[in-house]
Amino acid sequence: MPVFAANLTMMFNEWAFLDRFDAAAEAGFAAVEYLFPYEATPEAIAERLAGNNLQQALFNLPPGDWAAGERGIAALPGRFDALQADVERALDYAAATGVRRLHLMAGIADRHDENASSAYRRSVTYAAGRLAEKGIDLLLEPINGRNMPGYFLNDFAAAERLIAECGLPNLKLQFDIYHRQIIHGDVAMALRRLLSITGHIQIASVPSRNEPDGEELNYAYLFGEIDRLGYDGFIGCEYIPRGHTLDGLGWFKPFARS
Repeated sequence: MPVFAANLTMMFNEWAFLDRFDAAAEAGFAAVEYLFPYEATPEAIAERLAGNNLQQALFNLPPGDWAAGERGIAALPGRFDALQADVERALDYAAATGVRRLHLMAGIADRHDENASSAYRRSVTYAAGRLAEKGIDLLLEPINGRNMPGYFLNDFAAAERLIAECGLPNLKLQFDIYHRQIIHGDVAMALRRLLSITGHIQIASVPSRNEPDGEELNYAYLFGEIDRLGYDGFIGCEYIPRGHTLDGLGWFKPFARS
């Protein structure tokens, strides 16, 4: 069974960020992920990971000016120097936390714009090459346009093509089942076809993005399918609890660390 990683950006919000590591471990999680670590020091995060015997599954490279609406800068022409600096900043946190996979957000841009496409490919190639030097995978995640209108990488086929064309062994797909269902559907068949290039899986109910225990998707079946396919990576719990985080963990009890 894959290891489930609590997403500390969305879950355990009843605690301050660093205290969420303790809360997740006490709830039985063996791993954590989050969008961004950069408001805490690498040393503080490393201390919480070690103190709770937690693995760091994933986090994102810096996204640009999030408060101003940026959702990554990889596909933004003219931002390559900033992207290079962002890669180095992320690597400082990777060294401290031991994470082996980082997600590069593309940004808000037209996927059919040649300048944006060229900028994105250049950014992906550079970041993957730099991360490869440290033994780290670079992940690309298609994100649906309902949650993030105008996002550049909004199609699984486009991500699959780019990964194939680049031919870089550490360039992988971040298969978010929530986004897949909204963009394309056909989740189980896509898992069967794309698992060989998948470096990380994420889950949430559809359409509400809550606990993976109802609505459109049968997660009991999907977890069994993921096992049958031999996936042994992390499954990130990137969902918004309906209420208190601990009250919604009934689905997780069979998988909790004792």
